[in-house]
Formats: sequence, C-alpha cells, structure tokens
Amino acid sequence: MTTRTDPGTKAGAGSDAATSRPVESGRSAAIGGAVADAAGTVKGVADAAAARLPEVAATTRTAIEDANRQLRTGSDEMLTVGSALSFGLAGGLLLGGASRFVVAAALVPAAMMALAMLDRSNRSRSSVDRLVQGG
Repeated sequence: MTTRTDPGTKAGAGSDAATSRPVESGRSAAIGGAVADAAGTVKGVADAAAARLPEVAATTRTAIEDANRQLRTGSDEMLTVGSALSFGLAGGLLLGGASRFVVAAALVPAAMMALAMLDRSNRSRSSVDRLVQGG
C-alpha cells in the first residue's frame, strides 16, 4: 500500500495551517515594520513643515501685499488687459478640461483686477458726486 503525497508538502510535515503560521507571522512583522517606518517618515516631514510654516506665511503675506500695491498703482488699461487675459486663460482651461481647482486659481487674479477697477470707478464717481453737490 503506497500513499500518494502532494509534491508541495514534505513528508512528515504537519497540516497546512501549522506550516503557514510562521510565514504569516514573519509577513505581519515585516508589514508592521514598514508601517512604523512610514509613520516615522511622515512625522518627520510634518514636523519640518510645521517649523517652516511661520516663514511661509510671512513670505506669502509680503507677496500678496506687493501684488495689491501694484494693482492699486497700475493704470486702468493694465487692469483691463490683465483681467481680460486672466478671464481668457480661465475660460481656455475650462474648455480644455482642466480641473475645477486650476480654473478657480486662474480666476483669482482676474477677480482681483476686476475688483480694483470697480473700486476705482466707485471712488471717481463719489468724488464727482461731491463736486456736483458742492462738497
């Protein structure tokens, strides 16, 4: 009487469950180590970003103030051309299939220039109204 053994199993080995436990335990330890390493890396990057946050905020604030000053001192023609160009760029991005975030980002300068033009027209209108009223 001969017994047939599966070529994948060794003679005298226990059940499949008994032989697979050490392999699964080793895999779990490897996965746990990889996750711990990834968490350590993420923590390091987050700490570095948090340390630089005040510097980035100050730089961003300075850039926005400079852009606002240039908008306030620019000519009406520059504002008109700039806002038309920005609206055209945003429209082209929208028609080209760009994401909504990119289209919204392209509309920010156009909105800033349009608001600067409206502010100028309101100021000039109110100064003309004062002159007409005698004030």
